[in-house]
Amino acid sequence: MDRAQKQELTASLHRDLSETVCLVITHQTGLSVAEVTQLRRQMRSAGARYRVTKNRLVRRALEGTQFAALAPLFSGPTAIAFSQDPVAAAKAAVEYANRNAKLTIVGGGLSGQLLDPAGIKALAILPSLDELRGRIIGLLNAPATKLAVLLQTPGGQLARVLAAHAEQGGAEQGGAGEGEAAAGAVEADGGAEGAVEASGAG
Repeated sequence: MDRAQKQELTASLHRDLSETVCLVITHQTGLSVAEVTQLRRQMRSAGARYRVTKNRLVRRALEGTQFAALAPLFSGPTAIAFSQDPVAAAKAAVEYANRNAKLTIVGGGLSGQLLDPAGIKALAILPSLDELRGRIIGLLNAPATKLAVLLQTPGGQLARVLAAHAEQGGAEQGGAGEGEAAAGAVEADGGAEGAVEASGAG
């Protein structure tokens, strides 16, 4: 790798690290190409990225970023996981390390706060932003669904009552039996409405 390529790689790393919220530093020992490919795929699916690093270049790339204090951790066979999601990189790295002893968590940082391996593992058990969004949407949707059911039910009752009256008015000679049938429909719908109110009160 010539000097221009090194400068380009350093600049690229600097841009990535400047936009990163969660950074995890790992040691990888003996990972095969297939294992690294699988790890990268897992990182992408979690919303994170994984890069094998050259320590001298990444230490330069860290300069001027919120993770500059992590530079001393870059020694040995290092690789980094990073994400804009606060927990995605930590979650993916820890999950993989738990299954494969060839990957070790060295440390990392969250929005400039330095974390040791225990801190990264604690971060990994928190819900991701996508999971939090899903929970919030679920909380918002549940009452809305119940409200829609309550609003739709009286409308259906009204339609049935009007239909009964229309049938009654359509006959030129309305017998007492038809009138009683319409009244029965109204009473039945009133009972259903009471049931809806009772369920709403519950």
